[in-house]
Amino acid sequence: MNPMDDGAGDIQDIVEPVAVIGRIDIIPTLLNVLCEMTGMRVAVVARVTDKVWTACAVKDDIQSGLEPGAEFPVDATCEALASPVPLVIEHASIDPLFRHLRTPTLHPIESYISAPIILASGRRFGNLSALDPNPAKICEPRIVSMFEQFAALIAAQIDNQLLHDQEHNALLDAREAGELREQFIAILGHDLRNPLHAVYASGDMLERRLTDPALLAFAARIKSNARRMSGLIDDILDFARGRLGGGIGVELTEIENLNAGLLAVVHELRDGQPDCQIIADIGVSCSVRCDLGRLQQIASNLLANALTHGLPQSPVKISAKADANDLVLEVWNAGEPIPAESLDKIFEPFWRHSMSAGRNGLGLGLHICSQIVRAHQGRISVTSTREGGTQFTARLPLGTHIAEHRQAAALMR
Repeated sequence: MNPMDDGAGDIQDIVEPVAVIGRIDIIPTLLNVLCEMTGMRVAVVARVTDKVWTACAVKDDIQSGLEPGAEFPVDATCEALASPVPLVIEHASIDPLFRHLRTPTLHPIESYISAPIILASGRRFGNLSALDPNPAKICEPRIVSMFEQFAALIAAQIDNQLLHDQEHNALLDAREAGELREQFIAILGHDLRNPLHAVYASGDMLERRLTDPALLAFAARIKSNARRMSGLIDDILDFARGRLGGGIGVELTEIENLNAGLLAVVHELRDGQPDCQIIADIGVSCSVRCDLGRLQQIASNLLANALTHGLPQSPVKISAKADANDLVLEVWNAGEPIPAESLDKIFEPFWRHSMSAGRNGLGLGLHICSQIVRAHQGRISVTSTREGGTQFTARLPLGTHIAEHRQAAALMR
């Protein structure tokens, strides 16, 4: 329960306000100053609701019976102490309004002063009070002003403490959520992959042993769907790791023959979809510092996206070149253009742009591509028109020394 909520006396109504005040180091000093300045021997910070008065911090030099956690019904014993406005009583026993004052102490109270503690939200936390069994000259503007200023200072400290507590709880919640995400990743990475590998291996064994064309087609479909499920798991793992760690990690190495790695992706897609047409123009003439596996993932995702959303029976084109500064990877397809208003959303997770009936995948492929490109300090873009088709372009920096070498070579020609 929030200590600012008005409650009616369960254990949380006592524990939480006392704990909040107990974490504010300056309050004991303020209570000491108030007692010294007024000559009064008891000072209290109290949490007050419509029904309950709770002592949260107490300075007691006369063993009055008040201590942190003491709780009393407002309508029975401490009407004056719960005052919502500044209140000053110098001599209660002869005061016509307060001569019957009853307070939650072992001693009769003659003098009493309090100021409300108002939080930034406008809600009243309670009162800052001082009291004594003896009469006291406290009805002075400077004393009343001091109580009001100290009450305002305590209110500001309570606001800060509550904000700190909320941030701390949010951090604990985030840590717990992080642990749940790690468990989720572990389940995907292990508990789902193992049976999936068994399914794929079974399909592969059937495909090698069967001779009936119809049964062979079923075996091939088992393998194809197992590969697709594996790809979905890969996408979810990358997405989860990226969100958990602030991005997708890459391991950069100098790749001398990038062409072979990209062509392997083209061959894999052709083998998996024999009816597809992929025109490859891959000619990277220099080494590239990159994560080859992740770069292959970009190429695979972009090609799979083009084959899925492109015009049926129309070829898909992939090209890879190196210009003066960047590796430039482009994938093109004909077909229905992406609406102009959707282009800025195309790399968002779980978002699909396809106008077709096919809804394969989770909508993570292009998002993961953008995250891999970002991890390489590169950039990715898309253009899409009915006349020119749809083209994704990923540009990854070659590295300063490679770019300088290529520029020098070009000047020597």
